[in-house]
Amino acid sequence: MSQDVHLAEINIGRLLAPLDDPRIKDFVDNLGRINALAEAAPGFVWRLKGDGDDATDIRPFDDDPMMAINLSVWTDLASLGAYVYRSDHVQIMRRRREFFEVPAQAFMTLWWIPAGTVPTIAEAIDRLDHFRRHGPTAHAFSFRQPFAPTAAARPVDPILDECA
Repeated sequence: MSQDVHLAEINIGRLLAPLDDPRIKDFVDNLGRINALAEAAPGFVWRLKGDGDDATDIRPFDDDPMMAINLSVWTDLASLGAYVYRSDHVQIMRRRREFFEVPAQAFMTLWWIPAGTVPTIAEAIDRLDHFRRHGPTAHAFSFRQPFAPTAAARPVDPILDECA
């Protein structure tokens, strides 16, 4: 994988209860461990954090305080896939119905970004909205239907551009 691009991912979910509710205590109690696991995983680059060590205080949708967001950057699809599906993360992910409402539409998408950049929350939500409207494309895709990085995702090299 060319290191001039990285993979961004967003996933959102509507909590079944507030963070201090006993029904989602196991989710809240495992956030630190799962986030540390991500940060130690091969290919991890960055993750969204609020005032604490997680993003639970960030409200991506002003009209719904129960919506939670996870936004991260990885070096490549294989690294993110290994973390999501082949690490201890999968134990909590399998229990998501205990903590989150069943989504009525897509709740996760991936896209390529120039290495050294991080996506904004607004950009991530726009990518998710695009995925919901158009399905998998080079602009926003899924693990099931990934796309290779496009020229638009790569940073511009002014020296090479002058030679073109």
